[in-house]
Amino acid sequence: MNILVTGASGFLGTALCAQLDSAGHRTVKLNSRNCDLTKQDSLLHFGDQVYDLVFHLAAWTQAGDFAIHHSGEQWVINQQINTNVLTWWQQYQPQAKIICMGTSCSYAPDMKLTEENYLVGTPIESLYTYAMTKRMLYVGLLSLNKQYGLKYMNFVPSTLYGPGYHTDGRQMHFIFDLIRKILRGKKYHEPVILWGDGYQRRELVFVDDFIRIMTELTNTQENMTVNIGAGEEFTIREFAEIICRKVGYDFKSIEFDTSRYVGAKSKCLDITRLKELLPKTKLTALDEGLDKTISWFEKTVDLGRGKE
Repeated sequence: MNILVTGASGFLGTALCAQLDSAGHRTVKLNSRNCDLTKQDSLLHFGDQVYDLVFHLAAWTQAGDFAIHHSGEQWVINQQINTNVLTWWQQYQPQAKIICMGTSCSYAPDMKLTEENYLVGTPIESLYTYAMTKRMLYVGLLSLNKQYGLKYMNFVPSTLYGPGYHTDGRQMHFIFDLIRKILRGKKYHEPVILWGDGYQRRELVFVDDFIRIMTELTNTQENMTVNIGAGEEFTIREFAEIICRKVGYDFKSIEFDTSRYVGAKSKCLDITRLKELLPKTKLTALDEGLDKTISWFEKTVDLGRGKE
């Protein structure tokens, strides 16, 4: 198949493109260096072939408290990106099925995180702008499907983890930040300080599992939103204890800074729909996934120098 991928150099995009290439597909990989999606005509340079699938992964965001400090920029930039991609899809590649990424932060924190509630209620304030741009992306899919019959899938992932995460100076998602801090604590004997009291809860999905499930559902389903999660969550303290045990660091040495940003207290997706669609699907066990992630981190990531 001919497949175009936006956000191809990101964590998910890199892993997805590697699997698509390995399967023999012809992939056009777009990133911020070869295509500025904020520009209206940027995708016209990539319309010389007919695409079967378009994976729209690109988004302007980072983990941690990034959204708090860049809310206006996030609204403008992500609305530009999404509008330009959807416009190009509708005008020049209407035969393609588009696969878009939602976000768990689009769900209102006081409601059940089930697909029927994706556009219901108010998202958490600290991530409100990013959440609403993802909601608007979904509204765009619904609208273009309704008027033009275009086909789409909208996937809402839990936090993805695994080897290959970006380490280019951007803020890291919590699990990678935990690994980095604990490894530095062990190597340089510096304090390991985690944000919050450690009782906020998170859910993880191994990136290869996500891609496998996304691919299966893309091939068999259309015009729906599907949560892809593990169906269980753990506290930050529990994740930290597991990592400490695996790398040989004393968990009791960790400090918790309750004055820092912690985001949502809990983010566990309802995966009832996923289980109905793929009742036999299995996920990588957390213990195995963390082993692979920590091993990659230790072999690949430059932890930097300790304090002089």
